Amino acid sequence: MPKSSKETILKNIRTKKRGIPPPLPDTSRFGTVYDDKTAVFQSRLSDVGAVFVECDQTDITDVIREKYPNAKKIASLMKSDPLANIDLDAVHNPHELKDLDLAVFEGVFGVAENGAIWIENDQNKHRALYFIARHIVIVLPKAEIVDTMHQAYERIDLSHSGFGTFISGPSKTADIEQALVIGAHGPESLCVVLV
Repeated sequence: MPKSSKETILKNIRTKKRGIPPPLPDTSRFGTVYDDKTAVFQSRLSDVGAVFVECDQTDITDVIREKYPNAKKIASLMKSDPLANIDLDAVHNPHELKDLDLAVFEGVFGVAENGAIWIENDQNKHRALYFIARHIVIVLPKAEIVDTMHQAYERIDLSHSGFGTFISGPSKTADIEQALVIGAHGPESLCVVLV
């Protein structure tokens, strides 16, 4: 008696070797590789409403003064920042930062494909600093830009800081009457200073 197609297929499945998973694809070069990561990174930052400035390490203070001349309350995680007038070590409650005009800190690396910047909280006891200031400036080394989020996730290691996040552009929402509102839930502006 001839077997049905179904029986033949099931018999073939049962006789095949099991437990040997197929090889996974090579993801070491997964995604796009940009010829000019800096230009793409700048373009993506502009797309999300951020400002991009390229300067020398020695000019950071002048660039920040020029961009934010009216900032009165300034907190910084940069070493010996002459602009900072808030001593973060003396702040015991993050609510004390509620009227902060400007926060300045370093990014670990940037992602060209979406303009995101990875930051970690290893120097600061108040995570609110990254979200509560009216304006934020992130200083980022030019050599620390990766092409894709795949490469970004390979670099993340929270074992020493316990907290990290991606920041891309100022806070914004379009939920209210379908109108874009900048700074609705956080910083009104983001300036990325590439050194």
